[in-house]
Amino acid sequence: MKKRSSRREFLKNSAEALGALACSCGSAQTAEPAKPAAQSSGSLAGRVHKAVQLRMLPKNLSYPERFKLARDAGFEYVEGYMVTDPAEATEIKKAADTAGVRIHGVTNGLWEKWPLSSPDASVVRKRLETVRRSLRQSRLYGGTTALVVPGLVTPTVSYSEAWVQSHKSLSSVLSFAAAQREIIAVEEVWNKFLLSPLEFACYVDQFKSPWLKAYFDVGNVMPYGYPQEWIRTLGKRIAKIHLKDYDPKTHKIVNLGEGTVDWHAVRQALLDIRCDGIVTVELAPGPEPYLRDVSERVDKLVLY
Repeated sequence: MKKRSSRREFLKNSAEALGALACSCGSAQTAEPAKPAAQSSGSLAGRVHKAVQLRMLPKNLSYPERFKLARDAGFEYVEGYMVTDPAEATEIKKAADTAGVRIHGVTNGLWEKWPLSSPDASVVRKRLETVRRSLRQSRLYGGTTALVVPGLVTPTVSYSEAWVQSHKSLSSVLSFAAAQREIIAVEEVWNKFLLSPLEFACYVDQFKSPWLKAYFDVGNVMPYGYPQEWIRTLGKRIAKIHLKDYDPKTHKIVNLGEGTVDWHAVRQALLDIRCDGIVTVELAPGPEPYLRDVSERVDKLVLY
């Protein structure tokens, strides 16, 4: 009976907390997204910088070879991923420095194994330690963000629980992020959470901190929305952007220009919010010819 009562109390508290947050977000700047311009107002080339994920570079190559390949394929930046071995992190930094390629941030996985929205405190503790590690590694590399998936809605964790618990979890590491001078960039993925641009904006606003922003993924919203609308609504809340395309027939991520993303509309939305950050391609790995082709697609579809 104690467990059942505790569960009921947790649900009640979550609902009340979510209601309070919803009320406070009602006055947030979510109702005035950037308005679409009548026509294109310039080029993003030189204002928006092109990056590739480290995971996209062939694993059979050494780190120095991978970073050289990224540079030769036309990418200015690489997005790293969290590693557990400090010696490996040092090796990665050295390889990037030697190649003359900057690592702009670190992705933090394990969101399905150890979700920040879990009611199990031990699970949250494990995940928060990986968030701290990601922030430290990004600082080591000279980056600015640690990408974090904030929550996971499941049959046993409701939407409101995921919202409240993930807010509590991330709030506990904001001071650490501030001390590192690194941004926690939360991303919307296929986790049944943050399913509209207004919700995502509200979620970011509730933290009231410059150290937590949105990491917007163009392809991830395609099953239920239009990325250009999300970009305009999120506006300056966006820290960085992932680029990928989506095929609704197969429900799979595909190369840029091979799906149904309206890249002209996406580009115009980026112009409308005066985007001047980093866009990172997040696709399957491949050899040099493939990576050069991907780089050229970013130039033609986004940066022109």
